Amino acid sequence: MAASSSFLLTPSLSNSKSTISFASSVSPSLRGVVFRSSTPASSHRRVMTVRSKIREIFMPALSSTMTEGKIVSWIKTEGEKLAKGESVVVVESDKADMDVETFYDGYLAAIVVGEGETAPVGAAIGLLAETEAEIEEAKTKAASKSSSSAPPAAAEAVAPSPPPATSSPAPAIPQPSPVAAASDGPRKTVATPYAKKLAKQHKVDIGSVAGTGPFGRITASDVEAAAGIAPSKSSVAPPPPPPSATVKATATNSPPLLPDSSVVPFTAMQSAVSKNMIESLSVPTFRVGYPVNTDALDALYEKVKPKGVTMTALLAKAAGMALAQHPVVNASCKDGKSFSYNSNINVAVAVAINGGLITPVLQDADKLDLYLLSQKWKELVGKARSKQLQPHEYNSGTFTLSNLGMFGVDRFDAILPPGQGAIMAVGASKPTVVADKDGFFSVKNKMLVNVTADHRIVYGADLAAFLQTFAKIIENPDSLTL
Repeated sequence: MAASSSFLLTPSLSNSKSTISFASSVSPSLRGVVFRSSTPASSHRRVMTVRSKIREIFMPALSSTMTEGKIVSWIKTEGEKLAKGESVVVVESDKADMDVETFYDGYLAAIVVGEGETAPVGAAIGLLAETEAEIEEAKTKAASKSSSSAPPAAAEAVAPSPPPATSSPAPAIPQPSPVAAASDGPRKTVATPYAKKLAKQHKVDIGSVAGTGPFGRITASDVEAAAGIAPSKSSVAPPPPPPSATVKATATNSPPLLPDSSVVPFTAMQSAVSKNMIESLSVPTFRVGYPVNTDALDALYEKVKPKGVTMTALLAKAAGMALAQHPVVNASCKDGKSFSYNSNINVAVAVAINGGLITPVLQDADKLDLYLLSQKWKELVGKARSKQLQPHEYNSGTFTLSNLGMFGVDRFDAILPPGQGAIMAVGASKPTVVADKDGFFSVKNKMLVNVTADHRIVYGADLAAFLQTFAKIIENPDSLTL
């Protein structure tokens, strides 16, 4: 199969003379064809007439983490003619919007999943007819699919009506009679220690007391009732609710919404971020901070800024060069049993966009020229904000850089992305009073860098050595322009 942004189409052929079924879900193949002919074996000629060829358009998998997609817009309308390689629909994956092309000529016969609706990967989102005459047949097929999926939905709407009875408070659910349960076999006196103590104290024959506790257990209140005294409040204990009722009550006892509040479902991107953040909690991490003098870097930035170089490009280049000297920080552990040294240094940089967060990747950041790196970064940011990044442009990072210095944040910790060995959090550069070895004070610009690392593969000494190298590159940045 070709790129993931292409339709998966299933041909369906019918024949008055022969029946043909294809094993392939993409295109007809003689290896997958089974012929059944109604003509006599003695006939030397077989007439084959194809009446229709209607293909299902499936929701494509646009990334390795995508489980469902949202239809942003249909570029083509029902009945419109399509040409091979033409964009037909825009699909929103968990990270970007992508135009999806078709591999076949034909007509967009029916749209099964409308704009704004979601469908799991592999589900039919439309039907493609080979000829104009087959459009009506395809529409009938789409209508039958919709009607066949309607009853389960109706059943789901009706089914929830009984559960409210179980979601009510536990005491409303009647408990089985403990006496009846005890009469099923030989009677055995079961009582709580405090009930036995009370029976001895009040001279009550505990064997003649009917227990009201779980499984006929005799409680203190039972003994007090048999002795004819008022039960103490401390001894009255309601029977425990059934486990199912407890689980149900827990699920429904969430805090109520405040007045004028509203519930907003996650977008596909927010769902992906949420999933990654939860996954990262299973990784044992540690953090190391390091102050870096930025006077020389600030001076270099003022020189190269008119040429289009950004501070992000300078930091990514410095991180890439430091990673080249400390490959273990660029390594990754994905199965918890082994780790791999990555052959490329791909620095992902966190970018906040409308409705989420994405990490465009500067591939081979250690090798690219600073000016080319800056140009590439501008292109990636533009594509990220228009949600046009390709999967390899946001999911191939081996190390991540997150910079909040432009907001005046002096320090913060970043959450390690799954599948990476480390992430660097860069704060703002601020004037700081420092003392030299001779005791003289001066003011220098300092920024604090915090790195979060996977402790399964990166140890404290590794991270400290990496940060020392990074600081030396920043404090003597001439090598960044070579």
